Amino acid sequence: MTTRIGSGTAMLLLVWLFLGGPLNPSPAVAQDVQRSGDRYEDAAGEITLALVGDAIITRKMSIFDEPDFLSMVELLRDATASIANLEMLFHDYGPDIIPASTSGGAYMTADPALADELKWMGFDMVALANNHTFDWGIGGLRATQQAIAAAGIKGAGTGENLARARAPAYLETTGGRVALISLASSFSDQSRAGPQRKDVRGRPGLNPLRHSTIYEVPAEDFEAIQRVKETLGIGGTAESDVVELMGSTFRRSERPGVVTHPHEGDLAAIVQEVENARRQSDLVVVTSHSHEGAENRFLPAQFVVEFAHAVVDAGADVFFAHGPHVLRGVEIYRGKPIFYSLSNFIFQNETLEFQPGDNYEKVGLPADALVADFHDRRAESRDWLADEPNWDSVIASPVFRDGQLQEVVLHPIGLGYGLKRPDIGRPMLAHGALARKILERMQELSAPYGTTIEIDGDVGRIRVGPQISR
Repeated sequence: MTTRIGSGTAMLLLVWLFLGGPLNPSPAVAQDVQRSGDRYEDAAGEITLALVGDAIITRKMSIFDEPDFLSMVELLRDATASIANLEMLFHDYGPDIIPASTSGGAYMTADPALADELKWMGFDMVALANNHTFDWGIGGLRATQQAIAAAGIKGAGTGENLARARAPAYLETTGGRVALISLASSFSDQSRAGPQRKDVRGRPGLNPLRHSTIYEVPAEDFEAIQRVKETLGIGGTAESDVVELMGSTFRRSERPGVVTHPHEGDLAAIVQEVENARRQSDLVVVTSHSHEGAENRFLPAQFVVEFAHAVVDAGADVFFAHGPHVLRGVEIYRGKPIFYSLSNFIFQNETLEFQPGDNYEKVGLPADALVADFHDRRAESRDWLADEPNWDSVIASPVFRDGQLQEVVLHPIGLGYGLKRPDIGRPMLAHGALARKILERMQELSAPYGTTIEIDGDVGRIRVGPQISR
């Protein structure tokens, strides 16, 4: 039962202070004051998230009414906060929308009205930092920010300068205040936001996480690289065990491998933002667009693991990644969930309507070719429609109470594998054999991290043991 401060108690407290009583009231009055906080719903701290991977949306969603689609929409709406990576730019090809010289692949563009479709589905927040952020230059970046703001969606990860790009976005909910920090390790250098100075304005762009890469090679391969460097007369570092060639660093090693580490400056700056958000919110979510993998595309790069641990150490409650377009494993680190890739949520990159001339030229098409020709030609080098892992995914739902993780529920979704180009890419809850296949794959990918996923009908559950204090 909630205890309220009655009018008599309040009057006694005022008289007590007026007569020179101590600033600390009697235990009974203090108890009344403390318990008044129980009236605030957000003080309860009960938060359920719905996290998804890449949202590449080019088509209207609200016209569909299949039960498995509408059930998925209700799941998103019922969460305290639903968050996606928006790997799409919303603009109408206005005069300030100019294609960049390079893109993240296809140049991403959709009708700004589709931001309302994401809101209709239940999304509250989106990550904006990814390899497509700068496809249409500063104009495309700003137009996207404006479109999601008009739809009532909070966005993080881009800004007019580096400080704004790194800053958290905040969502007010009845369960508590949720902070989102968005960044990308996969990006073109032109999209990286720049710092503001007193004499020069900052550069608009995204929140970057750069990283170093060293290729470890056996002695005979290392010596061959040294010979190539000497033969071509290429300058740069050349030591007994390390050589740089064509922008890559090679190190002599008994065992081949790839060693990566996050950029120290970027890591320190993002950790500072996490520590800031920790004090300003009830729950901190950090998300990264990271294509980079290890031995295969289903394993995260070493620097991503190192970064994920660092932000949890700094106070993040959740880390989730996206970018490789496939699922990766789940780790529970210090009682907090780390999702190394949530793959795709909406994957409609085959129905983009326009592409700049640079992309037609890149795939060897003439100037009078149209967008269907572009998609056909691109499929010759990578057939997205036939790559089955692209079309299986999950909605990850961590459940928190008073800041402590209670469980993680994984809802498998299918994106229509086997459908043709105009239809594929819209998500729906998976059932039966498809749900089990997705969840068993998640079990396999998560086992190396010591994570056990129980299959409970058509959902997966990660039971959380005793919490580890910070």
